[in-house]
Amino acid sequence: MKAALFAAAFALCCVGIAHAAPPAAVAATQGAAPVAWSTLTPEQQHVLAPMQKKWNTMPPDRQQRLARGAERWAKMTPAQRQRARQRLQRWRHLNTQQREQIRKRYEAFQKLPPEEQQQIRRQFEAFQKLPPAKRQELLKRWKQMTPEQRAAARERWQQQHQAAPPATGG
Repeated sequence: MKAALFAAAFALCCVGIAHAAPPAAVAATQGAAPVAWSTLTPEQQHVLAPMQKKWNTMPPDRQQRLARGAERWAKMTPAQRQRARQRLQRWRHLNTQQREQIRKRYEAFQKLPPEEQQQIRRQFEAFQKLPPAKRQELLKRWKQMTPEQRAAARERWQQQHQAAPPATGG
């Protein structure tokens, strides 16, 4: 049980890429006051219990990230928690270069305007709804393309899927 709780807490640190604080929020926590263990909710303390002995030695920004992550964890459904555990498992198997690439992509995503972020989310959701065989086929074709071919494919897709401008009354 303790191993499962530790894995869950560790997942909060490593896996929350999609839900991590944006760089501006992280910067705002640097130099912040430490989070006293006694100020954590019982749910946060339960999730973070494996880290209690080290809590006072952690940098304050890490304490704040963990506290926010534990709060999110407590609000997750069992299915969401299972997904987080699976993501942690995948994250553990990535090498340092792959992890850094993911972090850079996430930072670039966070710098996009909200409309573009939403469009990317919708595209990802649409891709996830495709049958597995179709996803594999598309991924294989994508990997075989040159960077120029990928740029052209993105441009074609955007032209085909741009929302029609609202009709004007007249």
